[in-house]
Order: sequence, then structure tokens, then C-alpha cells
Amino acid sequence: MPKWGDCQVIMLVVYLIGRQLSSILILVECYHRSCLINDESYILSQWIAFHWLFWEVNMIRVMVNGAGGKMGREVVKAVHADSELTLVGGIDPTKDGQDIGTVAGIEPLQITMAPSVDDVLGNNKPDVIVDFTNPAVIFENAKKILSAGVHLVIGTTGLTEEQRNELHEIGLKNQANCLVAPNFSLGAVMMMKVAADLAPYFPDVEIIELHHNHKYDAPSGTSILTAKLINDAKQAANVTSSEDLTRESLPGARGAKVDDITIHSVRLPGYVAHQEVLFGGHDETLTIRHDSLSRLSFMPGVVLACKKITSKPGLTYGLEHYL
Repeated sequence: MPKWGDCQVIMLVVYLIGRQLSSILILVECYHRSCLINDESYILSQWIAFHWLFWEVNMIRVMVNGAGGKMGREVVKAVHADSELTLVGGIDPTKDGQDIGTVAGIEPLQITMAPSVDDVLGNNKPDVIVDFTNPAVIFENAKKILSAGVHLVIGTTGLTEEQRNELHEIGLKNQANCLVAPNFSLGAVMMMKVAADLAPYFPDVEIIELHHNHKYDAPSGTSILTAKLINDAKQAANVTSSEDLTRESLPGARGAKVDDITIHSVRLPGYVAHQEVLFGGHDETLTIRHDSLSRLSFMPGVVLACKKITSKPGLTYGLEHYL
């Protein structure tokens, strides 16, 4: 085993005080010192330490809140498998003390699950927390996380516009960024963008969203955001929908309204997450459909968010702003 020399100490100090790019210059200087000694074994040990610490310095430390849930377990596996992220913990009161790898269904990772957010915001804070919990706790947890200066990626639904605005201000005050994404599927994000582009040409639009019967909310956050993007595009183009002369014989038969857009929610076993945007025109129709066939479809977006969250100050609503 090589003994710790000057260069390792310097590198460790750099790691502890901020993991900044200036560490590269110090690492180069350490290697230069090793070369001056002209001892091949020592040089090799320093070079190994150089690579190890340089890698650690640049890894993004990620923790998963709700790590014992269906989405949380997939996030744990995705973060653990990514070469630019390092998994440092998980939070779930029902899995307190258990190994996070075992909970996720992979090999033990020697990382113990914590029971609450309060237990992980001490001296060894992560860079980013990914939250897939539930609407009852997300707002209070988000305030604590951002107040502690930790970036936050939120996949949990239920935050109101007023709450998002408050989180935005907390984040700016504490230099902690936040992403709230109704959908992390890159295909779903593309669907929303295309729907907004089509809206000025096809202003008569309805949305059908289909999910499993255990989904907490209806309509889905994705359908609401899609409707808002479509409405914004229509207003910018100064176009309006045709008059709907239908009269409901049963309340709710025509769905729910988000501004000018009707949304229909389907909840059935067998579905995961699906959405159709239906456009009606003069003697023609156009339908855009996106299907998430498993929770794996959301993981590239979650990983992308963890890597890019430092680039967007305050709170950002929608993954499309990261693309």
C-alpha cells in the first residue's frame, strides 16, 4: 500500500473544500512532483491516486427520497449504473436501516436507508436529491432540502403554482436549484413540444390520458402541462377553438377543462403511462400518442436532470427546459 504523500493530501483538501475545476491544476502539480522523485512505484501510486480522486471530485452525489417505492427503486438502479453519478443514500421510513441495493433488487451496496429527509441534511449532504414520494409530504420536504442548499429533482405530483413559486424563491436564496417535471420520459416531452407547435394550425384539441388504477391524481400532471403549452401557443397565434355545442346529459361526460382544453382521464389495470393528443380540422384529424411501457422509460430523463440541474437557477417547471 502506498503511503499518503503531499500530493494526496493536497488533492483531498481540494475535494473537501469544494470540488472545483481548479483542482485540475493541483492534480497536475502532484503528478509533476511524483516525476521529480524518479521512483517508478511511487509515480504509479500517485498516478492511481490522481485518477481515483479526480474521478471522485467530478462525480455528482445523488440521494433518492422514496427509494423504496416503485419509481424510487428504478431511480436507485439508474443512478448506480451511471458513470457520472454516484449513489450516496436513500430515504424511506418503511425501509429504515435496510441496504439500498437490496431494497432496489440489485446487489448490496453497503448504503443504509434513512427514515427521513431530516436525517440526511447534516454534514455529508448530497449534491442532488431525487424525490418520488407523495403529494402529502413533497412541499414540506422540498422546503427543507432547498433551504439546506441541496439541488432537488421532483417527480412527485401535487405542487400548486403558488407552492412552486415559493420553492423558486427558497432555491434562489440558498443557491439550490429545483426541477419539477410532470413527466421524465423524453418521448413524452417531445410529444408536448410537438403538440404546442401544431396548436396554431389545429386549435381544436382534446387530450386523453391513460394510467394504471393506482395513480394518485387525475388528470395527470403531463396532461395539464400539455394543455397549458397548447393554450399558450394558441394565444400567441391569436387562434381560438370552434364552439362546442354539446350538452352533457351526465355531469363529467365531456371530461375536465384546463383553460380551453378538455382532458379525459382513464384509470385501468394494465396501463403504465399513456397520452393521446387529438386534433380536429377541416375534414381531417391528427393524433399524437405516446406510450411509456414501463418505468424504465423515465430513467434517462431523471439521469439527465441530475446532471443538468446546476445550469438552471431557481425552480424550473418541465423537463423540456433541460433539452
